[in-house]
Amino acid sequence: MTNNMRRDFSSRDELISYLRKEFPSAAAIDNHIGDIRGGRKAAEFALSQTDPRLYSRTRNTLDGAVTRLSPYIRHGVLNLAEVRDYALQRVEAPKEAESLIRELGFRDYFQRVYQAIGEEIWQDQEDSKTGYPPSAYSSTLPPDIHNASTRMACIDAFSKQLRESGYLHNHARLWLAAYIIHWRHVQWQAGARWFLTHLLDGDPASNNLSWQWVAGTFSSKPYFFNRENLEKYTAGVYCQVCPLKGKCDFEGSYTTLEARLFPQRNQGAEAIPVPKRWTSKEPNSSQHQLHHPIIWIHGNNLSPYQPSLKKYPSAQAVWVWDDDLLRTRKISLKRIVFMYECLLELPVSIRRGPVSVVVNEFANEQDADGIVTCYSNAPRFRQIQQELSQNRPIEALDPKPFIQYKGPLELKRFSHYWRTVETYAFQAATD
Repeated sequence: MTNNMRRDFSSRDELISYLRKEFPSAAAIDNHIGDIRGGRKAAEFALSQTDPRLYSRTRNTLDGAVTRLSPYIRHGVLNLAEVRDYALQRVEAPKEAESLIRELGFRDYFQRVYQAIGEEIWQDQEDSKTGYPPSAYSSTLPPDIHNASTRMACIDAFSKQLRESGYLHNHARLWLAAYIIHWRHVQWQAGARWFLTHLLDGDPASNNLSWQWVAGTFSSKPYFFNRENLEKYTAGVYCQVCPLKGKCDFEGSYTTLEARLFPQRNQGAEAIPVPKRWTSKEPNSSQHQLHHPIIWIHGNNLSPYQPSLKKYPSAQAVWVWDDDLLRTRKISLKRIVFMYECLLELPVSIRRGPVSVVVNEFANEQDADGIVTCYSNAPRFRQIQQELSQNRPIEALDPKPFIQYKGPLELKRFSHYWRTVETYAFQAATD
């Protein structure tokens, strides 16, 4: 029998101390712990502080009224539909919530692309548009970027915040990604892996496709910026103290920088296959008539109101720390702490090891006639789902959808998706 991990802690400090001992490899990657607390209570408080109108006016500035809901959405503590419904309740006219709801639409869109392409999300999705061949980019993140020692005040501040807090404003993510790819000639995959190690909201869908948007392998052109753009949205706080002010790599007009960064553009870069036109598919959920199941909780459904717990309120539930995933993704301790805090608000036994083995072991202990869980787009989930189904029925319930739309969706660009779903995105969910 696998032993359950602890659930009783007198303080957050005691929890953190326990997890440092339980996950020494994660602590060795980075020992910082962020201030963003995990769990439904913290999520509901963050949601209550969200002002859709103020978000719309200020979200592009680093001190703007951003929601910081993304860690909770990523882990299913909040779902897109309930955030949208809350936003609509806070405004007099739906138009006032448009910016926030559109951003929720991006998350839904990224997940649909993830379901369509799976692990190919780690590959370039379109021809490169920088003029450089793939061989021109390093596969390793330079130490001075990771260690915040580039001497560029903005880049070093973003790197430090990422590692210490597990959070970055979206604009800072774009600037940091552009610097890594276009100025330092590092493969976007190296930066994407670095972000996934530290970001509390890190998931391959939103993360990788955003990196590819910057790289120009999932967009019509590469994204870059200049010092004027950075100063505008940061109130100049980094440029004022930067030792390289006036002579940094970001000086110049967009025309000047474009010529400097992409001198070989449209001059015969190595061809990268363009993918077929994707269309979204319905979730690959499954239904069974189970009488005494156990519930398998995973990282995309950490809400006490998720479908499995609602449908089978008396069933025993289990969570398994996926040691293989922790090792290959190099998940940092701060993200483990966040997720553990979410788990402490759920009626769940917390274990670790090979996921399918431990879940089956738990099912045997409970003499269960099946396993219930929530469906996920992640290929890792589908692999484990297949392994579990070899021993007993597994019922994968659909999470609450963002939109009530059942037809096919063109996913080649967000604009194609949004033209079809925009009307539905502003309709409140119905149970």
